[in-house]
Amino acid sequence: MDVITINDLSSPDVAPYARLTERQLQNRLHPEEGLFVCESMKVIRIALQHGLQPISFMCEEKHLPEVPECGVPVYTARREVLQSLTGYALSRGVLCVMRRPMLPTVEDVVEAARRVAVLDGVVNSENTGAIFRAAAALGIDGVLLTRSCCDPLNRRACRVSMGTVFQLPWTFMDDYHQLKENGFTTVALALTEHSVPIDTTCLKETERMAIVLGTEGDGLSDEVLQQVDHVARIPMQRGVDSLNVAAAAAVAFWELQPRKGC
Repeated sequence: MDVITINDLSSPDVAPYARLTERQLQNRLHPEEGLFVCESMKVIRIALQHGLQPISFMCEEKHLPEVPECGVPVYTARREVLQSLTGYALSRGVLCVMRRPMLPTVEDVVEAARRVAVLDGVVNSENTGAIFRAAAALGIDGVLLTRSCCDPLNRRACRVSMGTVFQLPWTFMDDYHQLKENGFTTVALALTEHSVPIDTTCLKETERMAIVLGTEGDGLSDEVLQQVDHVARIPMQRGVDSLNVAAAAAVAFWELQPRKGC
């Protein structure tokens, strides 16, 4: 293992950990050179199992036994040096810079899917990670995101997802027509005068469904609601008007699973 001890964070080799922003890591001009930072060995191991390419690791010396032999540099430093990384206090032990994978097409994601989640303008990284985790656990076959969404490979989104961002196929989409062209009925979660309860029988009997979830706070726009096939709501009690988008997603994924035997 190529262990390199560092005394400060000025080295260009540790720039992805110390100085590069999420946008710089993505490298949109040259996506084949894009990177992301993965946190915690549990999440890192799942990424490695799914073929993600590590570039380097960073950890305290006491965590070196946890780092797998991947033939890449392993940077280590005193705790106070590593804790000077804004936002990167190593409470999870190990960080890993990885090569961003090439994303599949929308058609590839939905080809064999019966249920997909569509995130429209979901910008909070913790919500994004939690939605991916619920999607993986509750039978969603893939995730599509509008371009205004948080990047699922954001460090916090990856961690909150517990690595499910590497297990589920996902990509960005540009137009809701892409769903209808691939045979999907679109069901949006929103509180409107004409929304139907989410446990309505005809919804559960839908063969191929895209469950559309809106941005935190404002929800889905009128423009989007006019494009979807159905608008559904989760019935509330005790004067509560709505759930957090990640909680609502979990309820919807469970309730709208394909009917047994269908």
